Amino acid sequence: MVEDPNRGIMLMVTATILFSLSDTLAKYLTGALPAVEIGWIRYVVFVLMALSPLARPGHASLRARRPWLQVARGLAMAGSALFFILGLSSLPMAEAATISFASPLLITVLAVLFLGEAVGLRGWLAVLAGFAGVLVVMRPGTGSFHFGAIYVIASALLWSVAIIVTRQMSSTERPTATLLWTAGTGLIVLSALLPFAFVPPGLHQLAIAVVLGVVASAGQWLAILAYRHAGASVLAPLSYGQLIWSSSLGLLVFGTMPDLWTAVGAVFIIGSGLYTIHRVRVRAAPDLAHAAPPAAG
Repeated sequence: MVEDPNRGIMLMVTATILFSLSDTLAKYLTGALPAVEIGWIRYVVFVLMALSPLARPGHASLRARRPWLQVARGLAMAGSALFFILGLSSLPMAEAATISFASPLLITVLAVLFLGEAVGLRGWLAVLAGFAGVLVVMRPGTGSFHFGAIYVIASALLWSVAIIVTRQMSSTERPTATLLWTAGTGLIVLSALLPFAFVPPGLHQLAIAVVLGVVASAGQWLAILAYRHAGASVLAPLSYGQLIWSSSLGLLVFGTMPDLWTAVGAVFIIGSGLYTIHRVRVRAAPDLAHAAPPAAG
């Protein structure tokens, strides 16, 4: 597989915009529907979209070469979605999005442990600064701490696991197969939980939930494609841009603005991400120069 970092970056940025939009719709629905039900409707749409390649002649094979990794990814993605919706039900969008930025930091750590990607001492210091920013936003041990932040941290951890698994199997699994396995696994899990938390939705709520499913599924597809073109340590920090979209949508739809501590924490986290991107490029430059053919003389 030939990597194309620029294309991977463009795909990931677009995915983050779609994720912010789906988060806005999910938060709106939490006022009327349980998180499990919102997730279930989302995954019904997800499955239908993942099955769409079957309707085309000569469709790509949906068989998984590494089914256990596919199941693991599906479980992690479903858990991440469910926990994040639970967090959104009680946290402002900007705060939830900022706390979720622990995910790129966790991805960087997991990429070192399981993918053999190099970070370096300065990179580790940047990661620690990012985690400090997450703590500033969460403010554990103070009156401002909200348990919903724990849900968002759990979501971030599961998302990180899913991304690492995605990277591990990106060279062997087709994106269409990965989407179907992720959607199917999540739908099975949420269907088992649905009878314990079901409220008949109105037509308006159902329509919004369907749109949420379409937007979130499109984001999933773009994220899978992005990780086929670039490494986890390159793409992970780009998720920080989601704060811009989430803050804007939170203000527009819910009239909420990030508080001072959320803004301070975001500065630490985004600064950590930007420095990580810089260090990755610096470390990659000698390798690229070594790999390049000699200039014609």
